Amino acid sequence: MKNPEIQVRRKPRQSRAKLTQEALQESFVRLLHDRPASQITIREMTDVAGVGLGTFYEYFSRKEDLIALTIHLHVKHNAESLKSYAQSLIKLSTDLDFQAYLQQIIHFQLEQIQAQQFLWSQVFLLERQISNIESYRKSYAMMVEMWRSILAPFIKDEESLRQMALNMQRVCYGFVSQALLIEPEFNDWTALAEDICQTLEQFNLQ
Repeated sequence: MKNPEIQVRRKPRQSRAKLTQEALQESFVRLLHDRPASQITIREMTDVAGVGLGTFYEYFSRKEDLIALTIHLHVKHNAESLKSYAQSLIKLSTDLDFQAYLQQIIHFQLEQIQAQQFLWSQVFLLERQISNIESYRKSYAMMVEMWRSILAPFIKDEESLRQMALNMQRVCYGFVSQALLIEPEFNDWTALAEDICQTLEQFNLQ
């Protein structure tokens, strides 16, 4: 049974503490390439990270908390990358077609996911196994807000903006997560991009 609340005992406020926490996250990801998360022990993670077992418990109560944080930060990094890319497109063009703008962003997102395909397939799987509903909702809301920021330069009506941002997340998340959950070694990314763009056209995003 899932714990209803993911807890981090101590948030890193100094650079050294932040590096320690990042090392623990990276050790988990490295070990994940060798075997399922359920078979990875805290001792193995601390050994790979080069820290003591006590250090782990300074930050986390259990392995699942580290995994949940790793998932959240991975999704957050993706959102920040997409927002930065969208901003760069706006700056580079004063007459950017909305549909072309969306297509470039979708292609960029898929390229980022494809570059870390194994990790993303694990994120989608672990998200269902580890994350509680509140954590899932927060991550989902973060991505919807990301789409809202991306769409805002073209959509001025607040209600239309809200609904379109939600539909963007529904479609992109649904297509990508289902593709990688069903087929972790999925390779037809061009067709997936076309399917996402065609589906979004049905929402009259223009």
